Amino acid sequence: MIEENCLFCDIQSVDRKRIISENNLAYAIRDGFPVTDGHTLFITKRHVLDYFGLTQAETNAVNSLMHEQKKLLQGGDTTIDGFNIGMNCGSSAGQTVFHCHVHLIPRRVGDVENPRGGVRHVISGKGYYEDKR
Repeated sequence: MIEENCLFCDIQSVDRKRIISENNLAYAIRDGFPVTDGHTLFITKRHVLDYFGLTQAETNAVNSLMHEQKKLLQGGDTTIDGFNIGMNCGSSAGQTVFHCHVHLIPRRVGDVENPRGGVRHVISGKGYYEDKR
């Protein structure tokens, strides 16, 4: 199902040159506003609001593309030694395009001063913690 006036639905039919890989249920593009070089989006072909609306088959399709692109990115850039994977589900979580998409963000040593906490930094000041185990 394709939704009219949806950026990610339109890419499938009008802007296919952006697609770098696809399978039956999902496709991959490089992010239009990349956080790092190689920042990639994995998008379901079916118009669905967010990750929580995916079928198991769609989850598998996205994961398959993600593994493929991880390998490709690391094969072409030996400075990549980590990744962040993220989804924004709902406007309060920062979602701006309401069609499910998953971010794969390559990380490199020194790209931030202190990477500890990773995705925990989505809420400013809450990312750092002291491990008291």
